[in-house]
Amino acid sequence: MSKKLVIKVTAGADAPERCSQAFTVAAVAVASGVDVSLWLTGESAWFALPGRAAEFELPHAAPLPDLIDSVLATGHVTLCTQCAARRDIAEKDVIEGVRIAGAQVFVQEVMAEGTQALVY
Repeated sequence: MSKKLVIKVTAGADAPERCSQAFTVAAVAVASGVDVSLWLTGESAWFALPGRAAEFELPHAAPLPDLIDSVLATGHVTLCTQCAARRDIAEKDVIEGVRIAGAQVFVQEVMAEGTQALVY
């Protein structure tokens, strides 16, 4: 049975190191062949919008757009429903490949057998 990694990132530009760590771990896991589901919540919700990740800067960190592209290549990126609504973000606004889903889907993912969940 293959293992799945679910990563919930709650930080954005407000906590750049924590944010970058979450995206880096997700991208490294995908590159290692792990099934990854990355959840954007809180301030990281903004990175579901085209161009927003390019505005993020952190010295000595991989560019956020590259990390997101890596995850989207074989993993899944989900924007929290409530976080999207609070920021007036709709399905039509997000990067291609990003879905919007809520807590029920998150709980299903983290409770599945063989799943490891991390929160940043």
